[in-house]
Amino acid sequence: MENYDSSQIQILEGLKAVRKVPGMYIGSTDERGLHHLVYEVVDNSIDEANAGVAKSIYITIYKDTSISVEDDGRGIPVDLHPKYNRPGLEIVLTELHSGAKFDKKVYKITGGLHGVGVHVVNALSSRLTAIVKKGNEVYFETFNQGAPVTKLASMKTSEFIKNPPEDMKNVSIQLEKSHGTIIWFYPDTEIFETVDFSYSTLLERIRDLAFLNPVISITIDDRRTEQKETLHFEGGLAAFVEYLGEGYNTVHKEPIAHKVELENGIVEFAFQYNTGVSESIESFVNNINTIEGGTHVAGFRAGLSRAIQDYAKNKNMVKGVEAITGDDVREGIVAVLHIKIAEPQFEGQTKSKLGNSEARGMVQSVTESYLREYFESYPNIADLIVKRALAAAAAREASRKARDLVRRKSALEGGGLPGKLADCSSNDSTKTELYIVEGNSAGGTAKQARNREFQAILPLRGKILNVEKATDVKTLENAIIRDLITAMGTSIKEDLDLAKLRYGKIIIMTDADVDGAHIRTLLLTFFYRYSRDLITNGKIFFAQPPLFRIQKGDKVEYVYSEKEKDKVASKMGANAITQRFKGLGEMNPEQLWDTTMNPETRRLVEVSIEDGAYADRLFSILMGDKVEPRRKFIEENARFVSNIDL
Repeated sequence: MENYDSSQIQILEGLKAVRKVPGMYIGSTDERGLHHLVYEVVDNSIDEANAGVAKSIYITIYKDTSISVEDDGRGIPVDLHPKYNRPGLEIVLTELHSGAKFDKKVYKITGGLHGVGVHVVNALSSRLTAIVKKGNEVYFETFNQGAPVTKLASMKTSEFIKNPPEDMKNVSIQLEKSHGTIIWFYPDTEIFETVDFSYSTLLERIRDLAFLNPVISITIDDRRTEQKETLHFEGGLAAFVEYLGEGYNTVHKEPIAHKVELENGIVEFAFQYNTGVSESIESFVNNINTIEGGTHVAGFRAGLSRAIQDYAKNKNMVKGVEAITGDDVREGIVAVLHIKIAEPQFEGQTKSKLGNSEARGMVQSVTESYLREYFESYPNIADLIVKRALAAAAAREASRKARDLVRRKSALEGGGLPGKLADCSSNDSTKTELYIVEGNSAGGTAKQARNREFQAILPLRGKILNVEKATDVKTLENAIIRDLITAMGTSIKEDLDLAKLRYGKIIIMTDADVDGAHIRTLLLTFFYRYSRDLITNGKIFFAQPPLFRIQKGDKVEYVYSEKEKDKVASKMGANAITQRFKGLGEMNPEQLWDTTMNPETRRLVEVSIEDGAYADRLFSILMGDKVEPRRKFIEENARFVSNIDL
């Protein structure tokens, strides 16, 4: 535009800014952002529980893509605001940075300090109805894309229950209390890539809240699949730790748990050691999962390390061995940390990391002082924990020597690439791809199919080692794993250097059968335990080879599931020929390129970590030593299908 003057400047009034740039407020418009809407509403209900006025929350997922969240709190105010002469309900649903959480008079502890939570949900919904129960009256108002389409109205409670307004007949009202709030909304298909809520995703988040708030009962009811679960855990954080550590053999029988109320907040933690090699610390601030940690986690780690290190020195348990490091102290720990402070400072609206500097000192002091006292009172447990840390220190030293040995053989530094690796010609890691392929047959086809300029092929010779059950030394002795580390160029664990990654994408390409799924799981276990940064930085992918080739005359289509096959075959009509691919090796190079390797036509699934604690739990259950939790998981989750559907 040649003429640029004041007429080009726009002011996005009301909630228009939210609809223009939704990612600023909910992080993304994919599945994660979709579910974030629910969390914003539920967090408001949890704030009512923290204020001591709510005991129950009921979440209903409907068949028509809508969802409702009901609580038995005080109910959003419906009286006229003395300054703005509008109902409080309408203000909190339409005006950004409005609410009762700024002066800490109504809510002393809250995660919604920015005042944008339920307003954002309203703005990003094609329709939202708020229903408030106040004694003998029910108040309600409906909005479209954040704007009111009705005025606030009311009915007698008894009349509303018997004969609600026509457009509210489908909403579920489950809680019997005469007070509370229901937020019922339809995510806007103009904004979101999908509006299909995941019951399992919501259940994991709701389970967190039930553990963190043992006084509250939360129900999630999926009307689409008739799945329903009510969550209530009187054991609180200790029960949370036992749940997360279910797949491990524990070092001490009971979790160590502590809660203290201070003038400037509440600190609560629980932890338990196990025989695994990973560290799992789940952290929360005012019920909000800080998946990236923050100052409170730094304080907990420091307090834990100081208490254990000092105990070991005072009891002369570290003579003749290398000093215990913080990493040694945290190996094999499953912990949950929850703090409540009046004014949390999060990095970003999605609240994934805490920034309050005072939180570190507060948590460290509480953790260290309590554990010093606890260890003196229970020296048998303290001795077990110190011995666990000493074993970690010894293993760390053995692992270091093993890595040094491998380095001398040039395996980790890339001095000599694996013989089976068919490398690409380009050195530009922003374009290159490494395909990890199952078996020599599929590897041979992939080598012929690939674009040699930017695609490298590494065939696997059998199934790789299950690293969940192996020491670092045994892992590094495994030839397949050494080849994989060498090809990547990054090294592993604390030595991992993303700058040395030789390929922009690492793509796991296995057959769509049980063996292929097992190999994929073994590879994922390795990446998660030894090269997690590759996952968190979006470098690991699954290839999706087709399951069927359907042909009628000159028309050919490749499909990726049974459901898709039936749809395509029906569309093609009679005499269509369906070919089932049993493995990648059955495809000719042209077919493999067209369907699975051509960047213009292939389907890739990026591997990501939504919740590290639950990911730890899942790997330990499925790949660890304990059989019973694995059997239980399979019994609860097994589905009989004719194909592996990514």
